[in-house]
Amino acid sequence: MCKTDTLVAEIHSLMQSHQFSGVIRLDRKGETLLESGYGLAQRALNLPNTPQTQFGIASGTKTLTALVIISLIAEGKFKLESRVRALLSSDLPCIADEVTIEHLLSHRSGIGDYLDENDDPDLNDYLMPVPVHRLVNTLDYLPLLDAKPMKFSPGEQFAYCNSGFVVLALIAERCTGLSFANLVRQRVTEPAGMSHTAFLRSDELPASAALGYLSDPQTDRTNVLHLPVRGSGDGGIYSTAGDIHRLWDALLLGRIVDKGWVDEMLRPRSTFASGGGYGLGLWHGAEGRYWMMGADAGVGFASGVLPAQDFRLTLLSNVTEGTDAVFRDLSKRLLAEVN
Repeated sequence: MCKTDTLVAEIHSLMQSHQFSGVIRLDRKGETLLESGYGLAQRALNLPNTPQTQFGIASGTKTLTALVIISLIAEGKFKLESRVRALLSSDLPCIADEVTIEHLLSHRSGIGDYLDENDDPDLNDYLMPVPVHRLVNTLDYLPLLDAKPMKFSPGEQFAYCNSGFVVLALIAERCTGLSFANLVRQRVTEPAGMSHTAFLRSDELPASAALGYLSDPQTDRTNVLHLPVRGSGDGGIYSTAGDIHRLWDALLLGRIVDKGWVDEMLRPRSTFASGGGYGLGLWHGAEGRYWMMGADAGVGFASGVLPAQDFRLTLLSNVTEGTDAVFRDLSKRLLAEVN
């Protein structure tokens, strides 16, 4: 058995040991080593997950939001240092005058969050503060964002913030007159060739999409009552493993925004004790790695590039936090590979 076959066999064994439900894709040096589905997309119908299955990517959406915003900056609509208050007019008066676009993109704004993940909530709980069927368009999120006091002075520290990326979507809509879903399609997914990626409604998913299941082993209950019926700038896109790899290609080759702006997105604005950090819509790991990640009720997502080993890895799962342990163990295995 060759070295690649051994690696693939080890990964299959790892997926099975974790009872993984979802899809994995692993590329190296431009070659797809593994693209495989595990578990069921729709349990009642015994419908399997396949590489063609669409999965929610939760906060992985934030990378696409960042690309929309950077593309608007590149066109001169506003600047990284533009004050958000000037773009919001009288809306969301609790957002401090000093907050900039860059603060929002880098999670350093200090604005209050409608869903504060820094409190380490149980994602299987019913966390949304309003009925989820009311959240269809970006404007529908305004009542959630309003009257949330500032947590700290802008730029003072890193604090992951979902609200910040909804505000970015709102700003993008107001600067263009287009819906955020259309902006993502026109500025990101079409240039990248991502034909199976979109903001889908959770209450009318197509047959190609996996239902998102809560992690309680005693039930097959889905996430339809847990998440906005359609997402905005902070989450809610559905995609496939192939489309996520097309996104990496388009991003790194400068087909969505030019390479100078890609470098700006990758440049860390915050660094952590773990050795990782955060740029503009992208996470950094040690040893030059960078990632997109997301987790929600019925959703697990992680996709990244390991430059030293020349790996590109994507995991999509339709179970709450379904990629966390797998991603950790698999990353350790891949980092041990020698070119």
